[in-house]
Amino acid sequence: MSDLSVYGGLFLSAFLAATLLPAQSELVLASLLASESRSAAVLILVASFGNVLGALFNYWIGRGANALQGKRWFPIGAEALARAEGWYHRYGRWSLLLSWAPVVGDPLTLAAGVLRENIWVFLTLVTLAKTGRYLVVGALVWGWL
Repeated sequence: MSDLSVYGGLFLSAFLAATLLPAQSELVLASLLASESRSAAVLILVASFGNVLGALFNYWIGRGANALQGKRWFPIGAEALARAEGWYHRYGRWSLLLSWAPVVGDPLTLAAGVLRENIWVFLTLVTLAKTGRYLVVGALVWGWL
């Protein structure tokens, strides 16, 4: 397999996993890390970059969510968005450290956009959370945890 298809596939899986679409990137990364055919640092960097860009996509959707809410095709219901906004109001920007987590992570990044979180704060916290998750995946693959 060419480098472009490997890294492109990893990037795409990580990007989609960070959006509101149901997708999984940890298994893709873990299998690539286990194969030891590519640089682990580059794989983690590509996955992190794709995942952070996916979260940024959610943020921008959140900026316009009030106009999109109620549309049939919009994947987040009013209850889920209200729950994410509640978390965000309760725990503030630090809740973005949970942006890696299944179920709540993606709506939190959307809520950050709705609530107009500072973009640099958003990027810093989300990058820490998502890169940290991929480092843990790497540590599990290599038997460090």
